[in-house]
Amino acid sequence: MRAGLPHAIPGQRIGLLGGSFDPAHEGHAHITRQALKRFGLDAVWWLVSPGNPLKPEGPAPMDRRIAAARRVMDHPRVTITDIEARIGTRYTAQTLARLMALYPGTRFVWLMGADNLLGFHRWENWRSILDSVPVGVLARPGQGLAHRQSRAALIYARHRLPAELAHSLATRHPPAWCYLSLPKIDISSSQIRARGQWQRSP
Repeated sequence: MRAGLPHAIPGQRIGLLGGSFDPAHEGHAHITRQALKRFGLDAVWWLVSPGNPLKPEGPAPMDRRIAAARRVMDHPRVTITDIEARIGTRYTAQTLARLMALYPGTRFVWLMGADNLLGFHRWENWRSILDSVPVGVLARPGQGLAHRQSRAALIYARHRLPAELAHSLATRHPPAWCYLSLPKIDISSSQIRARGQWQRSP
């Protein structure tokens, strides 16, 4: 294992929550705690990305975002990591392929908010993500129709796992995905920036 990368062993169930975390907030922490509990995960890694290829404006510097994320999410089973910068991947499909090579036998689950499900078909090689690892979708405020309206959800409808079986998601052979409706926390990084509570440049 390369220095600076998180530790995992074969058979361990690891949720991966990717994003710019610009900044991290209680909504991220909330869905992480719910994912640990309801998907039966051993741990969750926050993948603080160098930048979102679908967003024209770059995020705040990596060290600031990681420091803020660690203040928001202080949990013994959650690791805040810049692993994508360390392994040199830009797209989620690339990251997953590299992680599966680095951690053979580890059961990864890709985690995302329902807002990402709506635009998931615009992600680079999005089908390979669903075909590579189970995917857990966590609903946030105003996203109740995402699992019915998104192109990815329609195409992969027969691979959807009922919510009552969510605890087994990590052990399912992909494609497999599960949509969970959660208690709502209405907060977003864009709202925090709009209120002037987070500046991308110091």
